[in-house]
Amino acid sequence: MKQILLAYALVSLIMIAIMSVMSYGAGAGYVYLLWHGIQIQTNVWIVLFLMIIISLFLQIAWLILKRAIHQEKRQLEQVLNFSHLHPYEQLGVIWILEGEEEQQEFVQQVFDQSGLLKQIVYARLKYKQNQYTEALMELERSPASAFELAEIQRIEIYLAQNDAQQALTHLEFLNGHALSPWLDQVNLAYTQRMSELWGMYAVQFPWQYLHSTQFGQLNTAMKNDWLVQILGQFEQANLDEVELLQQRYLELKEHIATLSFDTKKLWLKVLSRLSEMGQQHQDLALQILEEQFDQDVFYMWFQQQLLKQVPEYDVLEQKINQFEEKYPSMPVFSFAKWHIYTATGRMDQANALLSLYPKNSLMNYLRIKATFNGNEELIQQLNSVFEKDTNFIKFKI
Repeated sequence: MKQILLAYALVSLIMIAIMSVMSYGAGAGYVYLLWHGIQIQTNVWIVLFLMIIISLFLQIAWLILKRAIHQEKRQLEQVLNFSHLHPYEQLGVIWILEGEEEQQEFVQQVFDQSGLLKQIVYARLKYKQNQYTEALMELERSPASAFELAEIQRIEIYLAQNDAQQALTHLEFLNGHALSPWLDQVNLAYTQRMSELWGMYAVQFPWQYLHSTQFGQLNTAMKNDWLVQILGQFEQANLDEVELLQQRYLELKEHIATLSFDTKKLWLKVLSRLSEMGQQHQDLALQILEEQFDQDVFYMWFQQQLLKQVPEYDVLEQKINQFEEKYPSMPVFSFAKWHIYTATGRMDQANALLSLYPKNSLMNYLRIKATFNGNEELIQQLNSVFEKDTNFIKFKI
């Protein structure tokens, strides 16, 4: 379409130049038409202009009609041979079937003429075949204009090789690099891919992720996956990594309210492992409980209060009563009060609670525990049974 418009523009300029020369000293000419009683009187310039416009309109209409007919024919045509498809259609079929590895030779042939993507595609094919060294060599020969695409491929290779340091170095470098202007139209896809790579790194190397200076690129699902990995590998962390984790939470504290409920709950479970973060654990637990009630959150908060060197039973009981007014008929409140009554010598009130909620597991736990009369060995065995149904929470009271 663009070529047709340029051609007509060129022809129009040539005709204007010729008519200008021929009209010099002779005027614009005169044209008189009489047809079926219709009279048209004009000059040669207008006639030529109308002829060009009509010709251009007919040309465009024919082009549109031809394309529509061709497209309809392609849709109705029964494809009998893969080679009859357009190369991009062939690539589309291979992409849909995820057959890049099986059709490696064909894909390479298609991109052989691409100065921009040739090495990137070659490296991608090598990566799919676990030929990481060869893939990195191909990326070294890629053009500078494809820098972002090459870096993304390098990061994927380093993750596959479990090379945490190299992957983090390239992630941080690419994260601080301004996107090339020619990729602006795919900026959203690029950003999403970078976020996915950060998520892959955080889950694969949860403690190394704490060393990142570009902390905070994970979406909600990735944050939760990362925190789950932190909890699962907590015993493997060294003191420096634990300090980094504490520092990360303190940096995040101002924005904790913007996190999802599940993320805050996971952070609370992490804080329960950090003895130095007792105040932060209490603050976060109360913040969550003010938003909505969660039995696990309440239990973690209550357990922390009861395990203090000098528990403030009066303050604790008052706070539980406030929660009970806001969230009535919660068995865990009776569970908590039983411990307070027992610790403060109010055994009649404690025993009266044991008759409540006969089908609740926590109250069943108390009813069994009460029959042991302080036998620590039996209580520890009981705890081990109940803890199997509790993620990251242990009975310590």
